[in-house]
Amino acid sequence: MRRQSGRPTLLRISRINPIGPSGVIFFCLIAGVSPQFISKSQAQNRTADQRSSIRIDVNLVSVIASVLDQNNRPAPDLQRDQFEIYEEGKPQKIESFEPETQQPLDLALMIDSSLSEIKELQFETDAAARFIGQVVRPEDRVGIFEFADTVTQLAGFSGNVPQLQAALRRVTPGDGTALYDAVYLGSDALGKVPSDRRKVLILITDAGETTSRADFETARRGALRAEALLYTIVIRPVKGENGRNTAGEHALETIADSTGGAMYYPDEVSQLDAIFDRINRELRTQYRLGYYPQPRPPQGVYRSIEVRVKGNYKVRYRKSYYSGGLAN
Repeated sequence: MRRQSGRPTLLRISRINPIGPSGVIFFCLIAGVSPQFISKSQAQNRTADQRSSIRIDVNLVSVIASVLDQNNRPAPDLQRDQFEIYEEGKPQKIESFEPETQQPLDLALMIDSSLSEIKELQFETDAAARFIGQVVRPEDRVGIFEFADTVTQLAGFSGNVPQLQAALRRVTPGDGTALYDAVYLGSDALGKVPSDRRKVLILITDAGETTSRADFETARRGALRAEALLYTIVIRPVKGENGRNTAGEHALETIADSTGGAMYYPDEVSQLDAIFDRINRELRTQYRLGYYPQPRPPQGVYRSIEVRVKGNYKVRYRKSYYSGGLAN
């Protein structure tokens, strides 16, 4: 069963090029400002102020940490002095600390609509619709995507819950599974949102990979550059490892670990609501830490991060960041 030819595919990879104008474009926000009668000195001062502001913003490395107790439940009420941050093995001074961060969310919800998922697709979209009603708060935004042989955006990022839920009813089965494209393109969309928002990528998939143009490393680095947390819910048609290809699962586990996200393997689709509830509770109890790297790293490199928490806790966080945005 193929997609109807009359239905537009909004997002399609023709070539992986995340930098140049030939790269994939999700949407373009154009703000036109026509300054008049601005003196040369005023323009120079404004440029200097902008550079100063940018330097302050991008030098601060922000890390979202999910802390779990012995029962794998979110651990609230921890104090700043219980956390330690290291970059490339060197301790860093925590400059900002926000428990139960209220930083708004931008969340890309990606639904695997390949033929291998068709049996469970209705259950998945129904559970996702309930999750949207639960997770969205006034300043949060969700975007809806489906992926099979291509990746299609069904709804732009917004907080309009009825509109988002309606978009889920438009998910249509298609051939193939562009799993890495979904991670890459979802991350690319999140990378375009303002930096003062948390970025979350949620995939519901059987973790098959058949038609992507992006490869694993492109997808992984795309998620890291976007600073997106990857949460994946794997719907397994075959529960045991014998008889199914687990390469996609292992790849997603690696990306989730790298970004500070998590993997979930429900035994039945009826468990989806409980898993979505766990994700929602985790997102509402995360800690946001910030530090200025010392020594200052060079541009264009990936830097390793380690977060430690005193006590008997498990902590998830992104394991590295890309220093390409740092100004000289």
